[in-house]
Amino acid sequence: MIQVYTQFHRGQAWLKRYQECLPIFACILGFTQTGLISGISAAGATPNDRKYTALADAEFLINGIQPHPTYPLPPLTVGASPVYISRAVVESFNIPVYLFNSGLPEPPCVPHINLQGMAARCLSSGQALPLDIVEHLFYQGMSWGEKLAQQAKNSYLMIGECVVGGTTTALSILTGLGVAAQGKVNSSHPQCNHEQKWLIVQEGLKKAIFSHPLELIASVGDPMQVVAAGMAITASHTAGVLLAGGTQMLAVYALIQALKLPVNWENIVVGTTRWVAEDPTGDTIGLAEQLKTVPLLATQLNFSQSICPQLLAYERGFVKEGVGAGGCAIASHLYSNWTNEKLVKAIENKLLQNLH
Repeated sequence: MIQVYTQFHRGQAWLKRYQECLPIFACILGFTQTGLISGISAAGATPNDRKYTALADAEFLINGIQPHPTYPLPPLTVGASPVYISRAVVESFNIPVYLFNSGLPEPPCVPHINLQGMAARCLSSGQALPLDIVEHLFYQGMSWGEKLAQQAKNSYLMIGECVVGGTTTALSILTGLGVAAQGKVNSSHPQCNHEQKWLIVQEGLKKAIFSHPLELIASVGDPMQVVAAGMAITASHTAGVLLAGGTQMLAVYALIQALKLPVNWENIVVGTTRWVAEDPTGDTIGLAEQLKTVPLLATQLNFSQSICPQLLAYERGFVKEGVGAGGCAIASHLYSNWTNEKLVKAIENKLLQNLH
């Protein structure tokens, strides 16, 4: 149920090391005004819906199904939020979840850790975040990585994210770090909007002034990226790290490489869904190969036999990933050897309960 796409031996060794281990899940919420650009993302039908996607996903991840949620899951044009996948796994195995607000327009309504960051301006401005905020968030990430790794001793820390528009900020960071990422990133659309993303990224990078990776984040990044990088760096010294996501976590991995700080690379992998790894409208594997050392893993979760049309949409390329969904699915196979059938059933149950 888990496939290793790049750095096969390292990926297999990592999976073997953490078999039957229960992870700790750190989910980092962030916001960039890039996500409000018309058509940039399918994570919410309208720009106004997308303002609340992270808040709704966070509430559902922590509380599950509630009769009157403060932030109901936003309507998607097609499909269902990937948080259904994450919640089904977290609830089934009682995985400890730590929610981090790295920079949102409003605070989540569920217990969370406020990192005192801020929402990013649109990356096209070339001035997404103040540098002092980026530095502060980086040190917060490092500090929490150390703390959570202590709790995940002999296991691994799963780092997920929820940032609408995050694949576009990922493209800008990868490009700024010299990775040929144009036309290779993913999106929540069935056909990736490469041209739109690339125009925005070029506009931002033209205005950006940077000589250090953290200055690049300040210019064209989002607040989640730097927290995830800091967390992974320190956690890797004493625990495993699963960067749970696709394009966005490959950008975080590239950022960690660029920072040139002491890291235990043997302990870090990127884990996503098959829909991202095998997305015909992107090139996730090609991106991972450019980063040389990264093992790219993906759950082989398959919804083609599902009774829910919202889940069948994933097989047509909608949604694909988010809120650590791929990582949570990987955790279910690793910890309890869950089959596809078992996992699909748990996800369907969540979805059907919520629709009623």
